[in-house]
Amino acid sequence: MERLNRKTAGITSELPIKVIQFGEGNFLRAFVDYLIDKLNSEADLNAGVAVVQPIDAGLVDMLNEQDGLYNLFMRGVKGGKEIQEKRTISCIQKSLNPYKDYSEYLKLATQEELQFLISNTTEAGIAFDANDKLDKTPHNSFPAKVTALLYNRYQHFNGAANKGLTIIPCELINYNADNLKKIILQYVDLWKLENEFKVWIEEHNSFHNTLVDRIVPGYPRAEIDEYQSQLEYEDKLIVTAEVFLLWVIEGGEALKAKLPFDKIDENVLIVKDIQPYRTRKVRILNGAHTTMVPFALLSGKETVKETVDDKFTGKFVKNAIFEEINPTLDLAEEELSSFASEVLDRFRNPFIKHQLASIALNSISKFKVRVLPSLLEYQERKSALPSRLTFAFACLIRFYKGEWKGKELPVQDDQQIIDFFSEVWKKENLEDLTEEVLRKEDYWGQDLTAVPQLKDQIVTALEELEKKGVEEGYRSFHEKINVKS
Repeated sequence: MERLNRKTAGITSELPIKVIQFGEGNFLRAFVDYLIDKLNSEADLNAGVAVVQPIDAGLVDMLNEQDGLYNLFMRGVKGGKEIQEKRTISCIQKSLNPYKDYSEYLKLATQEELQFLISNTTEAGIAFDANDKLDKTPHNSFPAKVTALLYNRYQHFNGAANKGLTIIPCELINYNADNLKKIILQYVDLWKLENEFKVWIEEHNSFHNTLVDRIVPGYPRAEIDEYQSQLEYEDKLIVTAEVFLLWVIEGGEALKAKLPFDKIDENVLIVKDIQPYRTRKVRILNGAHTTMVPFALLSGKETVKETVDDKFTGKFVKNAIFEEINPTLDLAEEELSSFASEVLDRFRNPFIKHQLASIALNSISKFKVRVLPSLLEYQERKSALPSRLTFAFACLIRFYKGEWKGKELPVQDDQQIIDFFSEVWKKENLEDLTEEVLRKEDYWGQDLTAVPQLKDQIVTALEELEKKGVEEGYRSFHEKINVKS
């Protein structure tokens, strides 16, 4: 079988370089490049991508061998139906490694039609390294590379106002663009570059915070023969992803005009403030994961799909989302319901085996960030505790005992936390145990014994768990707290 490239695939058209992309990994190729490819074919964006390898080791040589081409397979559940799609991505025009040829990298700054800079260099990528100097190349940090590129563009075009870039980082940190801009300006100061350049960055380049969401398993090593059999040419860069995607970008009408996402049927939102959407994702998607893990493991489940497909555990998770998490969020009810339904579709994806044990890592800190705010906000708004989230909290505490019905549980956390629960579970009195756990302000950010009825309900839930197991224990717990209220 011949190797995939532009000659074998019959793709001869060339696109002007409008996008510099830092990162050649699975996520950007299954997410950003997919969307640019759709904008090219359906909205006449006519944008070619130049990929920059952000670290010394990477895939740019393989990309160049295939002329930037690769196949994306998307599989999942949408509206309750299984979906399978394939697309050959052709927007990448060139790929380069700045660690081999930095001058070639800097030449990208002189591209006349260049408009965008997009990145995903991992959460650790947006960082300042004081050892990076302007004249010592290749620069180590990603922001230093960007500063050098921008400075080269500023000089080449004599500071032209219309040659600034639209910068859209996709790293998984909050305020990713704000942080990148701050570090770039640090380099301007460190390298003692002219003030006019700083003004050009501030006034003629735009920085856009983002929220990205798509599960990308990547190269399907275990099933490669199955995937390869669907292709006419050998592709060493096949990438797999779920059908769902979400990209929320902070921006206004100018960005909408540059990137006409309204012309393609994809879940991309350009909004004034991404924070409500970040909160929505953390509380609903991540919160549902963290809520279900101890509860489902104690119920004998092993995967996310198995959990949501089960009559009891599936109903528990769905009702926790729709009846206890959504009512604490300040977006439109229809928007929240739609997102929650998509989340449940993603959980049911038969093509992704998401092990509960793999999500169990650091469950205490995850519960604090993802679930506890919903529990507390519900209590604040309703003057009552949400029964499912409260029961899930009790399951979390019971999970950290480390065993259940003679079986070891996959507790994975800092040793200090594991040791604390090991000691606290030596107490015979559940009230004393619960009080000590809830008072751990370094775990929860506050003393939770001050939350009305929380201690008593956790104790009740733990008692019912021990006596009756998860399903009957929850039903009995629910009845008892409703009688008391």
